Amino acid sequence: MARPDQVLLLEPPHELKFRGPFSDVITTNLKLSNPTDRNVCFKVKTTAPRRYCVRPNSGIIDAGTSITVSVMLQPFDYDPNEKSKHKFMVQSLLAPPDMTDMEGVWKEAKPEELMDSKLRCVFEMPLENEKTHDMESNKMMSSSLLKSESSSLSAKSLSSTLDDGEVKKIMEECKRLQMEAQRLREENKQIREDDGLRMRKSNVMSSQHSSMGMKKEEGLSARSVALIVLFFVMGVIVGKLVL
Repeated sequence: MARPDQVLLLEPPHELKFRGPFSDVITTNLKLSNPTDRNVCFKVKTTAPRRYCVRPNSGIIDAGTSITVSVMLQPFDYDPNEKSKHKFMVQSLLAPPDMTDMEGVWKEAKPEELMDSKLRCVFEMPLENEKTHDMESNKMMSSSLLKSESSSLSAKSLSSTLDDGEVKKIMEECKRLQMEAQRLREENKQIREDDGLRMRKSNVMSSQHSSMGMKKEEGLSARSVALIVLFFVMGVIVGKLVL
């Protein structure tokens, strides 16, 4: 029994092209579109699984949507005399309405339900004129890079000049602040000396006032004693005269 036609639309439809040089990973994209009104399960298989990395390599494409599959060719030694025999196959089937296990659906699928499309791999190397164009492009890019680097260097030198000017301003400001601090220290020292002189003067004046007060008190006490003695003598004399 013949298998049904593929319901998915493949872009590209027949071959996957990989353009060298092949010293690094080469990636090409495969677009899978589902134009139907049902969800479709898909798998991407290859005859050389060790040479390619496919993401995603399986899944479900909802009705009316599409998905992009990245096919990555690993680095290898390219031989232009050797034609690629690698092939890819996109296998699909209509998803059941009540599907819960996609792997189970693939295991239980009947051969007449499976649909597939085959694509061959094509390796291409740039032509000589394209290589020359690429080399010229690389030279132009290199010259533009050199110009940008020189402009960046001039900008850096200008910024360094500005930095030197800023450093000079900062140094002058530091010197000014140091001189201001020295002036303030001298003023503070002078204030302390003036305060000490005033304190010494006040101490001398207070000592003089205290000594004068003591002398006054001594004079008053001596005069009181003399008056007491005089009153006592006069009292004795008056007493004798009365007797």
